[in-house]
Amino acid sequence: MLTSNPASPQTAKDPLKSRGFFITLEGIDGTGKSTQFRRLVRHLRKRGYAVRATREPGGTAVGEKVRAILMSEKEELTALAELALFYAARAQHVETVIRPALESGELVVSDRFNDCSFVYQGHARGLGRRTVKLLDRAICGPTQPDLTLVLDLDPRLALERALGRDARSGTSRFEAAGLEFQRRARAGYLALARREPRRVRVIEAGRPPREVEADIADVVDEVLRESRKPKARMDRSGAKST
Repeated sequence: MLTSNPASPQTAKDPLKSRGFFITLEGIDGTGKSTQFRRLVRHLRKRGYAVRATREPGGTAVGEKVRAILMSEKEELTALAELALFYAARAQHVETVIRPALESGELVVSDRFNDCSFVYQGHARGLGRRTVKLLDRAICGPTQPDLTLVLDLDPRLALERALGRDARSGTSRFEAAGLEFQRRARAGYLALARREPRRVRVIEAGRPPREVEADIADVVDEVLRESRKPKARMDRSGAKST
């Protein structure tokens, strides 16, 4: 996962090199997530990590075609069709990008991953966690984020930001769903953070971007330091795995 940068704080015996590390950024639209994603990737590369930067929906040629359908306000989709399309793109993404990168010891950073399906389709669209879990087990299986950063912002402010940003490029289906939908999505993310506090860290996104950037860098650096220690790996709930 590390380059040969001699200034890197890591060592040749770094256990991350043998298994990679998977970081995801999540949050409702308008939180500044994609901006912070780019800044985090830059920070990690400066630290000497070999970073595979990717996004969802997308990340592959197939995924980008599916993304065009999913993000279009003009395409009418049922909640289940929306979920199936996300996981179709995700299957290609996991098999051809994420797993190979992790197996080669890279640090994978993704702008969204499977948590957005649990939140948007499972919680906000009302399909339920169990329905999403069935697809997730088949497609993602053990390939799950090691660390997820949820950028949190008042839904009204986030929606205003997103609509202002997209006035130039068009409104996505999720922004077009309105304020109440954004509130349900935010509640879903906060519930996720309560359920998995070790993996999911909430970042207050209403501050100046540089403050948010510094906070994210501190959290990620600390987690990576802890991950290099020779101790039992924790599962997603925080329990030790054997």
